[in-house]
Amino acid sequence: MSFHKVLIANRGEIACRIIRSARALGYRTVAVFSQADAQAPHVQQADEAVCIGPAPAAESYLNTPALLAAAQATGADAVHPGYGFLSERADFAQACLDAGLVFIGPSPAAITAMGDKAQAKRRMIAAGVPCAPGYLDGAQDDATLAQQALLLGFPLLVKAVAGGGGRGMRLVHQADELPAALAGARREALNAFGDGTLMLERLITQGRHIEIQILADQHGHTIHLGERDCTAQRRRQKVIEESPSPIVDAAMRASMGADAVAAASAVAYVGAGTVEFIVDAQGQHYFLEMNTRLQVEHPVTECVTGLDLVALQLRVAAGEPLPITQEQVTLQGHAIEARLYAEDPCDGFKPQTGRILHWQPDAALHPGVRIDHGITEGGQVTPWYDAMVAKVIAHGHNRADAIRRLRAALADSPLMGVVNNGHFLHGLLAEPAFAAGQMHTTLIDDWASQGHALLKRPVLDDTAWLLAAAIVAGQPDAGHPASLGGWSLSLQCQGEVRRFQVSSTGAGLTLAHGGAAHQARVLAHHHADWRIELNGVQRRVTARQEDRRLHLAWLAATLVFEEPSAWPDQQAAADASRVLSPVAGVVAQLAVAVGDVVAAGQPLVCIEAMKMEMWQHASAPGIVRDVPVLTRQSVAQGALLVQLELTPDANPESPT
Repeated sequence: MSFHKVLIANRGEIACRIIRSARALGYRTVAVFSQADAQAPHVQQADEAVCIGPAPAAESYLNTPALLAAAQATGADAVHPGYGFLSERADFAQACLDAGLVFIGPSPAAITAMGDKAQAKRRMIAAGVPCAPGYLDGAQDDATLAQQALLLGFPLLVKAVAGGGGRGMRLVHQADELPAALAGARREALNAFGDGTLMLERLITQGRHIEIQILADQHGHTIHLGERDCTAQRRRQKVIEESPSPIVDAAMRASMGADAVAAASAVAYVGAGTVEFIVDAQGQHYFLEMNTRLQVEHPVTECVTGLDLVALQLRVAAGEPLPITQEQVTLQGHAIEARLYAEDPCDGFKPQTGRILHWQPDAALHPGVRIDHGITEGGQVTPWYDAMVAKVIAHGHNRADAIRRLRAALADSPLMGVVNNGHFLHGLLAEPAFAAGQMHTTLIDDWASQGHALLKRPVLDDTAWLLAAAIVAGQPDAGHPASLGGWSLSLQCQGEVRRFQVSSTGAGLTLAHGGAAHQARVLAHHHADWRIELNGVQRRVTARQEDRRLHLAWLAATLVFEEPSAWPDQQAAADASRVLSPVAGVVAQLAVAVGDVVAAGQPLVCIEAMKMEMWQHASAPGIVRDVPVLTRQSVAQGALLVQLELTPDANPESPT
């Protein structure tokens, strides 16, 4: 079916990505946006744009009537769902078709068949595709699930039968963890997908997550485009993806590819899709699920095949046959993608929000590098959507080449103003386990529990301190009494304070610290680009000043330096009687009520933001005096969640 104008029912980097390919093929594009995204790049890049509601996704990007109304208002005759949001909702695909729109994706029947993970596994077993043992039946009471878990054995996965992206999934190591896992997975699945049905699956320990990209047209042709290795994960969320996999040889690729094509054929699939497998230590692969949409990590496949997957989606939706056969698919070189998240890896990967102070990625500086993003300098990272803000992809002639290019691109494309995982990604790529291709799906989580250095704050070396001091002291409006022959400069960063004695030398500055004198000179400065000479060595530095703070890029991390105030804040430590929301989000669960007696460390309330649940605990014993929020209520960062009357000497069983 022909069409001429495509509405993208999504936001952020994927909306920008779809606009790029649609425009290259001559299609007009329509963006949709929530009130929180009014100034977002995807809105500016589209030919037309329509506001579809307030910030919460349920009132905007998940609002089918608003999306259809936007298509009607603009004359759009096709809809591309991107990934996430409504991309795997059969009812949305059907609503588009009923409205006379071309849905750029598989049929509602195929989405339904693969959307229910239990039903999908039954289909795969019937099609001869290997599947891991699990419980797929309809009985959902906790007693039945507990009994089936004991029969399967631990560790195992509790999984929502609907949705994807790691939502509604819990890893259970032993029986006493099961009740909380069932409750958490069911609650998250209901909130995300409107369906709390669960299944159980035996965990393949030390497993690798390998997926196969497939393409199918409306003429009965289905091919695969090789594999992507998505093993580097944290909490079942992908962090780094690559193609080809370091553990897959030609024979294994052919076997997995044949099973993926069989899986797609079993549901008469049309379009781009991904069949995900878990591979055990012996190299045996087992079907996990099929994602009936474009994947976040599709760029690595595009790099090694030279194909534009979004363009192929559009051509298939228009009724064109696939332009290549299976025999014509070749993989050239190696590609790796790193997901840049607004999160703090050193604080349990907690989501972060805030204003973007600096973001000027320039892939042109690095041949073979591609940066997909949907954010802009001066914009806001809000709590309403996924924490992923950009993807950095490198393509090299081999794996080592791709890793080297990707690390350089991460270091040269700092995101400032919002805490992010750039330094973590940069370090992960250099980890021996990753470099040797020996990751497994829970290794990063193991590192977190072991206090691995990768998940700690970056160690500041002397050079970083000296560069920061040179920038702060060397500015013409710094206000320091240089005419008096010198001055003292104090800087603090990550809890450490250093004092420098600064003097002007005419050609630059002398920075004295720790018994040594260092010569520094600001050679050039434009926006965030600095050229600093330090002890005879010139360095290119990315740094931005905001108020009293200097943001300095260092090894893909952003270090924040500031001059300590002469009148430091004397306020007391955090008030243990007031439990506040760590981020703006939604109250997912309340575990206490007014009058309850709580112990230190007891969970009180769960906040959901950016696809993550964060439990807030009592830091001291007390009695609940007020709970001013309700379940599913939106709250701002710092909002009061629970008010306690502290009782440090109280016995929880006999309150006084």
